[in-house]
Amino acid sequence: MQLDTQRWPDSRQFWQDKCVVVTGGAGFLGSYVVEKLHERGAREVFVPRSRDYDLRHVDAIRQLLLDARPDIVIHMAARVGGIGANRDHPAEFFYDNLMMGVQLLHESWQFGVGKFVTIGTVCAYPKYTPVPFKEDDLWNGYPEETNAPYGLAKKMLLVQGEAYRQQYGFNSIFLLPVNLYGPRDNFDLATSHVIPALIRKCIEAAERGADEIVVWGDGSPTREFIYAADAAEGILLATERYNDPDPVNIGSSYEISIRDLVTLIAELTGFRGRIVWDTSKPNGQPRRKLDVSRAWERFGFRAETTFTEGLRATIEWYRANREPAIAMRAVGGAT
Repeated sequence: MQLDTQRWPDSRQFWQDKCVVVTGGAGFLGSYVVEKLHERGAREVFVPRSRDYDLRHVDAIRQLLLDARPDIVIHMAARVGGIGANRDHPAEFFYDNLMMGVQLLHESWQFGVGKFVTIGTVCAYPKYTPVPFKEDDLWNGYPEETNAPYGLAKKMLLVQGEAYRQQYGFNSIFLLPVNLYGPRDNFDLATSHVIPALIRKCIEAAERGADEIVVWGDGSPTREFIYAADAAEGILLATERYNDPDPVNIGSSYEISIRDLVTLIAELTGFRGRIVWDTSKPNGQPRRKLDVSRAWERFGFRAETTFTEGLRATIEWYRANREPAIAMRAVGGAT
């Protein structure tokens, strides 16, 4: 399908006179968004840190808006983690994500922010969504139980954005990135997502000469992953070009089973031992693959990085940055 690119603004021209707040801009996905904003020539990029602005509290949000005076807010700050973290801290995942987002959107509208970009999560989809996930199926069921509090908290921002658009004409858009991976990810086994956790497990097992690693579930679920730099590009293209209320998937359209994923990571990291499946642990959502046609049709986004290429880059980065990687806390992403 050929796109009429003439109807869209030039990226550098769009950002030249804009001040943009990127919540979560010091985290995993946010760091790529901030880099790309600087590359595009954004006039001012303001990245609030949690030690200075606790976005769960409205006074901190108001101070942030007064300090930054943004034209655009890209909200990707979130409390996130893998299945284990979601299962152990459901109340915090719900409360923290809801309070950050709902109050920030409301105060941004009151402050006169020109555009609000909410970064949602694929965890908002129903557990048994027909594959590939289409945005129109978002309300056709309850999310997978282990991460429902997180998914529903983020999903409320879609409702809020639509309500504020309807009543106040507020320009709020909602994006749904699929599972993220890439250099700078969070490799802490207590809080990480599946790819960084497997990379770390395989590398450490190979170095110890271990003959096996243990992986949660039975390997049958499938997941789609998108390289973080590609996701950041999609977010900025949507910010520049998209102004409608409909939610939009941001993905790669590449689906792989967890079993095949473990095999591939073991091969790329040099681990030659056995894979032991701990079936007493949850699998999570059975399948996850997005329909990404809306992103292409509405604002011309298509992921560019192949999965194997992205995995190699992630593994190389982790080997070179192991101690900082383990200590990092991820912001943004999905289970």
